[in-house]
Amino acid sequence: MANIKSAKKRAVTNLKSQLRNKMIMNNLRTTEKKFNAAVESGEVEKAQAEMKNASKRFDMAASKGIIHKNVADRKKSQFAKKVNSIG
Repeated sequence: MANIKSAKKRAVTNLKSQLRNKMIMNNLRTTEKKFNAAVESGEVEKAQAEMKNASKRFDMAASKGIIHKNVADRKKSQFAKKVNSIG
């Protein structure tokens, strides 16, 4: 552990942000799995609702700097392709 006060504070804030980032990434993976399950079942309305939810979550993660904006855009494009291929 660090000896300087500012280094101690930085270590605590790093831990907090690490936990927040981990929570958001876990949530993104879960959202993506729900979307893929809806696509596999072939339910267009459910898949569209999941795509809307996933797009929102990916945009929020990109705005907070947890993932890159291009990654979020790429994922959203992949989701749209999958939904369009269903129906």
